[in-house]
Amino acid sequence: MRFDNKASARDHVWAELENRKLAAYPFPARGRIPNFRGAREAAERLFGEPLAAQAQRIKVNPDSPQRFVRAEALRRGISVYVPTPRLAGGFMLLDPDAIPQDAIWTASARSNWDKYASAVALEDLPAMDLIVTGCVAVTTSGKRAGKGAGYSDLEFAILRELGHPPAPVATSVHDVQVVDDFPIDAHDQPLSLIVTPSRTIKIAEPLPSPSGIDWEKLPGDALEAMPVLANLKDLAG
Repeated sequence: MRFDNKASARDHVWAELENRKLAAYPFPARGRIPNFRGAREAAERLFGEPLAAQAQRIKVNPDSPQRFVRAEALRRGISVYVPTPRLAGGFMLLDPDAIPQDAIWTASARSNWDKYASAVALEDLPAMDLIVTGCVAVTTSGKRAGKGAGYSDLEFAILRELGHPPAPVATSVHDVQVVDDFPIDAHDQPLSLIVTPSRTIKIAEPLPSPSGIDWEKLPGDALEAMPVLANLKDLAG
C-alpha cells in the first residue's frame, strides 16, 4: 500500500496493529513507537546480522519494542548509548561492564536508567558502529516514519554535526509495519536493515544520509528545551 504522506502511513499501521491485536504493552499503540508481538524474535534476528553482532557501540532508541535490542546488546558486551526522552537530558550510556548479568533485563528498561545508566557529555560520544531506531512505518527501500516528533532524525544529525561518519541504521518492526511507499524529507535518516519477527530486509543501496542539523527548521524553543543543542552550538564555536 502506498501513502501520500507519513501521517497516513502511521494511521494505517497503528490501525493494523490494534485491529489485528498485534500490539503489545504499553497501550494504546497509536501516538507512539508501537510495541508489538514478536519484538523479542525481531531483536534476535537483528543480532544474527553482522552489522549488529560485530558492533561494539550502538545507539538505541528508548522505546519499548527496542528494549529487547538493548538487553541483547548488553548480554553480548556491547556498549549501548541511549537518548533521553525528547533529548531533554542529552545521551546516556548503558555500560555492559558495569551491569551484572542478572540485572540486564531490568537495566534495559527506560524507567531504571537513573540507576543503571550514566550521562555522557556530548564531546565524549564515540562514533557508533550501528544505530537502532524505532519506527511506526517503513518501506523495503529504507524509508522510515517515526511517531512524528523528529527526535530520532535529530539524534542522527547531532552525531553528524559532531563529525561522526554516517552509521548504518537498523530497525525492528512487525511485518504489518512494512508498507509499499510514502514520501520522506531530506533530513530523514535512511535505513540499512529492517528486521521483523519473520524476515530480514537488507537495503542494498541506502538512501542518502543527512549531513547535519537544519538549524533554520528547528522550533524557536529548541535550544531551551534541548540543552544538548545549545551545547552543540557552543562546541562548534
